[in-house]
Amino acid sequence: MKPTQVRIRAYQVGFGDCFLLTVFYDDESARHVLVDFGSTGFPPGVKGNRLAAIARDIRDTTGGKLTAVVATHRHKDHISGFATNKSKTGAGDIIAALKPELVIQPWTEDPALAPKATGPKVAKGGANLQALHVQSLDAMQTVAERILAETKASRSLVRETRAELTAVAEVNVKNQSAVDNLRDMVPKSGREYLFFGEPTQLQDLLPGSKIEVLGPPTVDQHAAVAKEKDWDPDEYWLRFSEQTTPTGEDGALFPGHVVGRKQYRFPIDSRWLIYRAKRLRGEQMQAIVTNLDNALNNTSVILYLRIGKKAFLFPGDAQGENWEYALSKPNIRTMLKKVDVYKVGHHGSRNATPKTLWGLMTGSDNSKKAEFTTVMSTMEGKYGDTEETAVPRGTLVTALKKKSTLHTTQDIHAEDLYFDLTIDV
Repeated sequence: MKPTQVRIRAYQVGFGDCFLLTVFYDDESARHVLVDFGSTGFPPGVKGNRLAAIARDIRDTTGGKLTAVVATHRHKDHISGFATNKSKTGAGDIIAALKPELVIQPWTEDPALAPKATGPKVAKGGANLQALHVQSLDAMQTVAERILAETKASRSLVRETRAELTAVAEVNVKNQSAVDNLRDMVPKSGREYLFFGEPTQLQDLLPGSKIEVLGPPTVDQHAAVAKEKDWDPDEYWLRFSEQTTPTGEDGALFPGHVVGRKQYRFPIDSRWLIYRAKRLRGEQMQAIVTNLDNALNNTSVILYLRIGKKAFLFPGDAQGENWEYALSKPNIRTMLKKVDVYKVGHHGSRNATPKTLWGLMTGSDNSKKAEFTTVMSTMEGKYGDTEETAVPRGTLVTALKKKSTLHTTQDIHAEDLYFDLTIDV
């Protein structure tokens, strides 16, 4: 039983990721792996329930059976499609009915590492540090929910700030239905919470493959980097979450002395101060949700799959801090020189394809690497209001086109459900 072809079906989910990886074998059988399924916004022209339509296509394409599901991290644009509903007709219900044998998630999703009572001051033991990190991620998402609520209620934010805050905060809020479904769609023996170097059952489920987990690192593995910080980010987010969680009813401190704008026009100098204070508040919230976004991206599972004679790299939204550990290993750097197909990280953002990684995959010269293919799922206009912050980043897209054969969801119409890329292996 030898693999002959790999087909990557990239679904049009706008700003999100959804890839169905199908491995075809010489005995005419096939194995199907769903890598992420989520979106935070579709391009104009998408009609109906796009996620449900995709789920039905996955069901029909696989013949009603998935081999495995990979949820690289908990961001909405990667897992919202796994959400269920009470009538059992949601996209997530359809996927769960395909009875995957394995569900892969990062180690940060392991319920065993999320105790309800773990203080910020703990002994320097691996389990404690890792539990604290997981608790911190939960706290971050609580903060994101508060910021999203404030952004929607506020009338003082400038349009650009409001749009950016809404986009980033929305992707970071908890997706509890999807999280629960990912946990419950397989028995405990079929759940894997992976970290750098951890073996995976997926290699046995895909005959003719060799699979390496390149990320994310655990706190223990990345301790040397963490010690360089002069403050504890985990403690910071836990405390911030506590500060943003109300313990009673919301309301004005002195309700009888609140002055509304209709009743009183503030002096010019006061109006300037009020404007500046509100603008500063928006900038502070923007900085906070950007840090939230980066932290969750850096929990992404990074999978290196060698199937037959070809190597495929699926890094989720992994950014520089996640990649740093893997790129420090000489054997990993050697492997990355042999990548044939690269799923572009984080929808083409500026910091998810480190230059070191790009150089290893493409070589040092300026010519296009023969048979090097890149696949990207993205949508312009969702993130960033400058060339530097825009996703996808223009300079990266230029490099992708120059040194690889780029296939992107931007090149298909909104009404098209997907495009297929087939690779002989």
